[in-house]
Amino acid sequence: MREPDPVIAQLTGPDGPFEIVVEDVLGKPTQVYRRRMRALGDVLEQSAGRDDLTWLVQGDRRLTFAEHNAAARRCARSLRALGIARRDRVAIVSANCPEWVVMFWACALIGAIAVPLNAWWKTEELEFGLTDSGARVLVTDAKRLELVRPILGALPELEQVFVIGADGDQGGVEPFAKLLGDSAHAAVGAEVDEDDIFAILYTSGTTGRPKGATITHRQIIANLQNIIVLGVAQAMRGTPPPEAKADVQSASLLVVPLFHVTGCLSTMTVNYATGAKLVLMPPGRFDPVEAMRVIERERVTSIGGVPTIMWRIIDAPERADFDLSSVQRASYGGAPAAPELVDRIAEAFPNLRKTLTTAYGLTETASVATAHGGDDYFAHPGSVGRPAPTVELKIVGDDDREQPTGSPGEIWIKGPNVMAHGYWNRPDANALSFTDGWFHTGDIGKVDADGFVYIVDRAKDLIIRAGENIACVEIEHVLFQHPDVVDAAVVGVTHPVLGEEVKAVVQVKTGAAVTADDLRAFCRIHLADFKVPEHVEMRSDALPRNPAGKVLKNLLRGGESAFAVADDSAL
Repeated sequence: MREPDPVIAQLTGPDGPFEIVVEDVLGKPTQVYRRRMRALGDVLEQSAGRDDLTWLVQGDRRLTFAEHNAAARRCARSLRALGIARRDRVAIVSANCPEWVVMFWACALIGAIAVPLNAWWKTEELEFGLTDSGARVLVTDAKRLELVRPILGALPELEQVFVIGADGDQGGVEPFAKLLGDSAHAAVGAEVDEDDIFAILYTSGTTGRPKGATITHRQIIANLQNIIVLGVAQAMRGTPPPEAKADVQSASLLVVPLFHVTGCLSTMTVNYATGAKLVLMPPGRFDPVEAMRVIERERVTSIGGVPTIMWRIIDAPERADFDLSSVQRASYGGAPAAPELVDRIAEAFPNLRKTLTTAYGLTETASVATAHGGDDYFAHPGSVGRPAPTVELKIVGDDDREQPTGSPGEIWIKGPNVMAHGYWNRPDANALSFTDGWFHTGDIGKVDADGFVYIVDRAKDLIIRAGENIACVEIEHVLFQHPDVVDAAVVGVTHPVLGEEVKAVVQVKTGAAVTADDLRAFCRIHLADFKVPEHVEMRSDALPRNPAGKVLKNLLRGGESAFAVADDSAL
């Protein structure tokens, strides 16, 4: 039996400040914190002591906690006046901006279900998300309004659209400012159960269409407490966070989208609950020079996101031109990181060695499932750490039996941060994804004798590109619609910065004049840009298949996987 982490055991044991107990959660015995908040609205209500602190920054825009909270309450009252009640869906699709954050907390106050849709989706994808979720209200920005305007008449459940930044009525839709109302201080609380669904976050699935992972208040708060406990444990080991100094407000630079669990639940929500300043990058493509300029100006203490972001900052020729000495913490997840990245970070930011952290998790686990940092990270650079405090994890073989130490198998996870209600409107997917409360992640991993988890492959037919999950079958379905395509298969190929890139291997009709650029342009009409194949291999002969007719994708990708970075020598 593996020895528990003594610091975590001290914090979470009987009578500890973060005592963990086993309680019944929807019929399943589950590890939970004895002392916990029961709804996200409680997190907002407990922030009153920070009224004058800066909370949100984007360019010249700055909001204090008090200003943000007043705006959230006004929006909550306006939603209620529109008839939005507990469990009604409110969709948000926009670039990162303060209004996105305000709507998140407004939904929390009235028990509505927030539906953050991928802001990189195209019209067809957005139509699916809005229809599947049954959203009654949509908050969007001008760029995405042009994508959804052609389909508004095809969404009978959608009653109202509000546009961020609009000055007035824009062809039947209202400006976001109308939601801000006048009654900031009137009570807006709602009776909310901790197992009520708070959000539907869409994640790519192997069956083509994205699946809506349902996220409850319990999941978000459990993830929040897990991260706080891990931070306290790190401080007890001698590396206190910067906000431990009385005269320093921690400041995080958000470089990933708010519609992802990493940006929303492990960055924005955690920063709000701990009184940190959240600095949003300008809308548009990530620019490492602009990121460094913002870090210097706002004295950012914490950066993170996905490995791609860290690579781009480290490799930027202009890095020496900026004062980045305020950065005291760095963390990332969303995709495995090569050990080379760990070494480069240590070289570029020597003061991060003790605080560098990485995490592994999924949308379905409300972000963090495993994590580690500091010396452990450098001692096990191929690992994604140990399970978070309330998380149970096991490695399961094809026979559904737990595997012995060091043996590979599918990672199964259980805990208060795992979705209890399954996928929205998908009983078929739920039946395949759960066994007695254990969630089947689709990732192949192994655990060493000290409890460190290593990701070694992926069971599900997914690609992870710069932290974005991409379903191969979704791209294949689009390619099959092209009149010159006979057969197609999509795989992920390794990339040193992005983790993986999309590769399509396509059999075309004899004599067809279609080019790789033609196929990419065809895909771009139907799919978000990050799903469009970077590599297109054209062939006239049939794709390799096994006797059952299944494409042998290992031959198409060259037999490699983005998870080849795991260090077996540590097992």
